[in-house]
Amino acid sequence: MTLTGGVAPARAYIDELLPDILDGGIEPGRVFDRTVGLDDIAAGYRAMADRTAVKVLVRP
Repeated sequence: MTLTGGVAPARAYIDELLPDILDGGIEPGRVFDRTVGLDDIAAGYRAMADRTAVKVLVRP
C-alpha cells in the first residue's frame, strides 16, 4: 500500500502514524471540511484561503 498526495506536513507523518490509523488507534477525520453547491464554489475557495476549511467538496 502506498499513500501519496496531500499537504507536505501531513505526508511527513504517514510512516509514523499509518499503523495507528489502520489499527483504529487514531481517527483520521473527515476528508472534506465543507460541502458546497455549484453556486457556492467561490465561498468554498474563500474558506480554504481563510484556512477555515482544508478541503471542500463541490456537489452539483
